[in-house]
Amino acid sequence: MSIGANIQFLRKQKKLTQEQLADIMNVSRQTVSRWESDEVTPELNKLVELSKHFSCKLDSLVCEDIVSQTDVYSDITIKKISPFKMARYVIVSPNPEDDVNNYMYHWADNCGLLKAYPDAKRIGWDFPYVSSELQNRFGLRGYVAAYILPQGFETDFPGVEYADQLEADYAVITVYDPFSNACEKISGAYKNIMKHLGANNFREFPHDNILSCFEYVYEKDGVTCMDVHINVDSVTRSDAFTYFN
Repeated sequence: MSIGANIQFLRKQKKLTQEQLADIMNVSRQTVSRWESDEVTPELNKLVELSKHFSCKLDSLVCEDIVSQTDVYSDITIKKISPFKMARYVIVSPNPEDDVNNYMYHWADNCGLLKAYPDAKRIGWDFPYVSSELQNRFGLRGYVAAYILPQGFETDFPGVEYADQLEADYAVITVYDPFSNACEKISGAYKNIMKHLGANNFREFPHDNILSCFEYVYEKDGVTCMDVHINVDSVTRSDAFTYFN
């Protein structure tokens, strides 16, 4: 980890020259160059200014390897997700992700969904209502898997719960090759989104008919990807599109 490398990376992300960043920080270009080469560490007040300008947490700037994270995570964007109907099921077990995804695959096959729509989208999220005793004593966790039902496909095939999702805004980050180190990479994706939302004055927006978060796994150019979605308050949505686009 290098503070200088982080500063240089964030500066280039903003498409700033050393001279431009120097003007913003009210220092000389040579000072910025010495920061980026780790010859000199910025004073605390300058680190605070840098973190504010780059919209990142101070501890991320100082303690994390922001550069290496670009190989793991995409930029964070704000997306509007259209309303949809879903069929979902939850399993509590020592390995709930595999168990419930396997269950939902067989459900989708039996009800005809996969025959009509082979690329039907399946999403998932943690099921939080598992007691600490079940988790600690028996190693049980919960996970929900759901198929988004395409428009025009109708079924009341049993074995799932049907639910409607309202239109909502989500902060989205892509994790590349998420299962090579799932605990660290996936949890890191959630942490990155929450840090970014905090730095840009967004809030989570709980709602009975809107998922607070969900994950979508797919293949792209031979690489496994996971899109992590966290629902956000839409009060500052117009500012968000200006900032992220």
